[in-house]
Amino acid sequence: MKYKLLIILLLAAVMPCCTISYKLNGAAIDYTVYKTIHVSEFPIRAALVYPPLQQMFENELLDYISRNTRLRTVDGSSDLQLEGEITGYQLTPQAVTENAYASQTRLTITVRLKYIDNRDDKNDLDQSFSAYRDFDASEMLTDVQDELCQQICKELVDLIFNATLGNW
Repeated sequence: MKYKLLIILLLAAVMPCCTISYKLNGAAIDYTVYKTIHVSEFPIRAALVYPPLQQMFENELLDYISRNTRLRTVDGSSDLQLEGEITGYQLTPQAVTENAYASQTRLTITVRLKYIDNRDDKNDLDQSFSAYRDFDASEMLTDVQDELCQQICKELVDLIFNATLGNW
């Protein structure tokens, strides 16, 4: 009886030490090689300009990187670099009704990204990413613009992360 109690206590003490942990954030980074990243500004070069968009996109990108990687964000020379520009901010009519009016409007944002791997240039990437959201044409853009831009920025950052740091 004493041996059973001793074994149970021993197992209870050892079991918490034997846990397996998985982190499924999608990052495929070798942290022995890559320690720093530099994220440049993403100026707006689109025909239509929504001034808060630049800061909104940059903040979302930096927050996502800090939440999902152990990379340290630095100014100047780094192991990895993200730079680019917001090249598109477009409104297009969608779902035209029988009286030739659009019942939906689509807001599309396009970002051109240049990803530079200073350790291995075969990983470099120069690509454009686009995302959109539709909204009811009876709504004013000014009423839904902030929310739509926030949603689109989240999707763009996810696409960019998967194509670069996520290595999908």
